[in-house]
Amino acid sequence: MHWLLDVDNTYGFGRCGDGTTRPAYLNTFQRGQQESVWETVPQPSCETFTHGGQYGFLDIAVQEQNAPAKQWKYTNAPDADARAVQAAYWALTWATQQGRATEVADTVAKAAKLGDYLRYAMFDKYFKQIGNCVGASTCPAGSGRESAHYLLSWYYAWGGAYEQGQNWSWRIGSSHNHFGYQNPFAAWALTTVPELEPRSPSATTDWAQSLERQLELYTWLQSAEGAIAGGATNSWGGRYGQPPAGTPTFYGMFYDEKPVYHDPPSNQWFGMQVWSMHRIAELYLETGDARAEALLDRWVPWAIANTTLGADWSIPAELIWTGQPNTWDPTNPEPNTDLHVEVTETGQDVGAAAAYARTLTAYAARSGDAAAKNTAKGLLDALHAASDALGVSTVETRGDYERFDDVYDTSTGQGLYLPPGWTGTMPNGDVIEAGRSFVEIRSFYLNDPDWPKVQAYLDGGAEPTFRYHRFWAQADVAMAYADFGRLFPND
Repeated sequence: MHWLLDVDNTYGFGRCGDGTTRPAYLNTFQRGQQESVWETVPQPSCETFTHGGQYGFLDIAVQEQNAPAKQWKYTNAPDADARAVQAAYWALTWATQQGRATEVADTVAKAAKLGDYLRYAMFDKYFKQIGNCVGASTCPAGSGRESAHYLLSWYYAWGGAYEQGQNWSWRIGSSHNHFGYQNPFAAWALTTVPELEPRSPSATTDWAQSLERQLELYTWLQSAEGAIAGGATNSWGGRYGQPPAGTPTFYGMFYDEKPVYHDPPSNQWFGMQVWSMHRIAELYLETGDARAEALLDRWVPWAIANTTLGADWSIPAELIWTGQPNTWDPTNPEPNTDLHVEVTETGQDVGAAAAYARTLTAYAARSGDAAAKNTAKGLLDALHAASDALGVSTVETRGDYERFDDVYDTSTGQGLYLPPGWTGTMPNGDVIEAGRSFVEIRSFYLNDPDWPKVQAYLDGGAEPTFRYHRFWAQADVAMAYADFGRLFPND
């Protein structure tokens, strides 16, 4: 699955840069860990130089000695691919129970093929050897599986020549591994369900290895309280740099409490916890895996202790981390007595609450834990009470919207940065140049009926509030109801 899909072609890039066809594939993040969503420059995934500057958008993030060539380039989200495999497993399971497996056979076969390609997420960005990799020019290249960390990294990307007559292409992996992207359930399904086993002869072996490595990663990152910390990288700072002295390691990769992006920190949001632990819970539900059970036995009480039910319900929203894990020893894992988490904010994120309820439901169904089942039911009752004509939502106060009109500030490094002298245009004619802000290169926001609320805030008024009905959240709510009804039909 590509990273972003502009369903209505709002940005105007069109499919493969044609300007009109929808849906359109596009990218935003290009420039490393400090690039906030508010500092990005949207760009098409087919770079035909139709929009942007002289060379489209290619020379904003990457400098080349020669003129850049027209090209197509795609970046995926491995966690989304793995979720598709997870969904295919359940489709096959339920269709088989109804004697209708043939009706989903084609889709399941595509999921198996996806699992084959998804193995590109298991490799270092530039296919360098895993472990103690310091120095872009000195860290040795891997051979065979030497560059495989066997985890689901943040992305992989691929591209090639757009113009006929040219025959070059490229592919990269990723060195950064966030616990929130892992999916041991998908790894298990790809190795144990015949219909989902990829055809490549080495695929099931790779996924079996990945299953073990992923469960080890969760165990390595579990804090003293029970929440799961960030992840591990084979490329410190994205440059194969030297980490601070004393940084613990996981198979030679360096601990990073906020892998990939830092604005905001990538493991600050509670949603990462529930998205990822739901996969652990479904693995436990289907297999009884003792390692998954041990993780949940500590995570669930921590989460419930920070949850309030009833009319003024709340769940964790933002987390901060202190300390660090021990260096991983697979033969003698040690508890992380020096790794801690604190809930700094609570809230009513309906999508996170639904994923949280699904996690508790699956855990309770296998373990019989009454507190988990009752908390899941309480969350579902709260979500039902938050229903309106469009779906499920709560009021959100968006103080971060102050960054709509941020321009680049050299003292803070925040704002829309462009290389000196770079100028271009968006498909609608918005000028891209130094001193422009997020909204100035996305002027379509000004046409939104609710934009005056944001503008009033930018002019010094109160923080705006909205009710959002995000598709992923509505889908998670629906699945949470379905899960509870399926696993606890009499409750």
